[in-house]
Amino acid sequence: MSLRRHTLGLILVASLFGSSAQASNLSCAVLPQLFSLYFRFHYVHRTMTDEIKTHTVDQFIKTIDPSKTLLLQGQVEQVKKDLVGTFKTMDEGNCKAIDDAQALLVKGAEDNEKFAKEFLGEKYTLDESAELVTDPDKRKFSKDLDEKKNLLKKMIHFQITNEMLAKTKLPEAKKNVIHRYELDTKRIREKKSSDRQVDFAEGFALALDPHSSYLSSDSLEEFRIQMQLSLEGIGASLSSQNGFTLVEEVIPGGAADRLKILQPKDKIIAVAQDGQKAESVVDMDLSDVVKRIRGKKGTKVTLTIIRMGEKSSTFDVSIVRDKIDIKESAAKLTYETKKVGSKEFKIGVIDLPSFYGGGREGRSSSDDMRKLVIEAKKNKVDGLVIDLSRNGGGLLDDAVKIAGLFIKKGPVVATKGSDQRVDVLSDTNDEVNFNGPLMVLTSRLSASASEILAGALRDYKRALIVGSDHTYGKGTVQVVSDLPSGLGAMKVSTGMFFVPGGNSTQHQGVESDIELPSVFTTDEIGEKTMDYSLPPQKIPTFVGTDANGEEADKHWKPIDAEIVKKLKKLSQERVSKDPKFAEIIKNVEDAKKNKGVLRLAEMKKKAEEENKKDEKKDKKEKNRKEKLKETQAPLVSEGVSIMSDWLASLSPIGTVGAAHSTTSLGNTN
Repeated sequence: MSLRRHTLGLILVASLFGSSAQASNLSCAVLPQLFSLYFRFHYVHRTMTDEIKTHTVDQFIKTIDPSKTLLLQGQVEQVKKDLVGTFKTMDEGNCKAIDDAQALLVKGAEDNEKFAKEFLGEKYTLDESAELVTDPDKRKFSKDLDEKKNLLKKMIHFQITNEMLAKTKLPEAKKNVIHRYELDTKRIREKKSSDRQVDFAEGFALALDPHSSYLSSDSLEEFRIQMQLSLEGIGASLSSQNGFTLVEEVIPGGAADRLKILQPKDKIIAVAQDGQKAESVVDMDLSDVVKRIRGKKGTKVTLTIIRMGEKSSTFDVSIVRDKIDIKESAAKLTYETKKVGSKEFKIGVIDLPSFYGGGREGRSSSDDMRKLVIEAKKNKVDGLVIDLSRNGGGLLDDAVKIAGLFIKKGPVVATKGSDQRVDVLSDTNDEVNFNGPLMVLTSRLSASASEILAGALRDYKRALIVGSDHTYGKGTVQVVSDLPSGLGAMKVSTGMFFVPGGNSTQHQGVESDIELPSVFTTDEIGEKTMDYSLPPQKIPTFVGTDANGEEADKHWKPIDAEIVKKLKKLSQERVSKDPKFAEIIKNVEDAKKNKGVLRLAEMKKKAEEENKKDEKKDKKEKNRKEKLKETQAPLVSEGVSIMSDWLASLSPIGTVGAAHSTTSLGNTN
């Protein structure tokens, strides 16, 4: 995301919504007024069209039946026809077509649950020849019940296999899969009419472009937490499994961590507020469990825990909620030493997973980065590597400020709004916090604000860009605006941004100077593959002339074609001999051959190979973020090697530093 936080004059917003905005739930009659507000501020779309109506309905269907297992093709066609008519009736508060769609979903879930119970009866046998097209976009809705049952059979075979690969015996695996279908039915049945109207509003926003969205009050709270990197609660990340809420991780320094009681894999079965009776949370939706556990700093919550082991135990733990810094999403500095011939170099690596900030008491990525860059310079690093390979974006203003740490001053990004006016955002501080060799690591996951930073530093020839062929390609700017009366917020694409060379990063992204193999280099990852993505544009160049100072502490050596050519050749020689990159290349080629088809036999074989590897080393459970970071490890390692080659070509004498020491701003309040 590239975002700016705004409150669109609430008087204006309230007047558009009128008296119907008094309820905290989004009602049918409010939808037309909400849609008008999007049109008022959107970069391209200004009025309702038949195309937008059709796209809205398509996105709504994707939201309510993402796996294409609840509805049949004929039902989908009828639902679409009825929902298009809703645009005429919602002014009168009539959203019957949305309610009718919900009834069909409930019936579909009940049928699926019934079939799963029958199919997983005593005569069930696992079919290891099963193949499944995993991407719903690559398969159609089932034409009839027989076709739907064949799809469900394949899905159940894979669900059973996943259970058994986790060392679950077949009888227990069957129970778990059946319970999963029971939970699906329960959750769909519990959906309120207002919940589905929220889905319809979200469908409308996505019909405008991939990054406009409607944020309910719950979604808005999650959004603020992500941007500010802080919340108040117990300090634990949770997941849902077979109806139980599991502790995935106890966050270091949080309230739960200080008690030294809660552990990963603990199951939370009940939650009690201070002085109140415990409420069972078994089979409760994870988001609802989280709501009950979160709370204001200083208040108490009691969790009832089941801990599995040689002897299972059940106990209560009372935790006083406190402020939590989500440190794994904050900027982090590590040091590497690398020897090239007789020379040894000290290299700083800054991992920046997002551009966060915006809260009164929250974190700021630009402040954190400035502190880390100053620290790296104080510790006399020879070169600096900024890792944006997992960075999906964030706050636009922070990207501008971070670019300013490495140039004297000058334009960093331009934005163009629906009125065609171009506004340029510049770094106006002429201080250069680091003027040595600079590298930016990217991948196709690097998006939005990441592309602004990488693109600006590339256009000024300030940094060497290393990574995937190009970045994600998201070049639109979103504004998040609060809505009145607890209705949440709207996120709307209000413009397009451009890097100093005049190019929008939309679709094309930022190209790497030195390209490295990546598992994310696939045509399925990128802005241009998304529904209703806005086309790219171009404006005249606006590269500034004051970016590189003449003073010794403000001058930096521009990147030239000769050094890029030399470093690329050395890197290619290393990569061609590196088994980790060879494995990445093979995985990418295999994925292209499989074309989204998952084969159960291959899945089991791969799992067995991974288990053999784990037997040779300590097996450690990894969360999704750790796995993603591990996937990017070869990129970081090769980036450090390229930096070492670069430094060796520049300096006759290297500086010796301490290897692998770490500084994290994650614990800074």
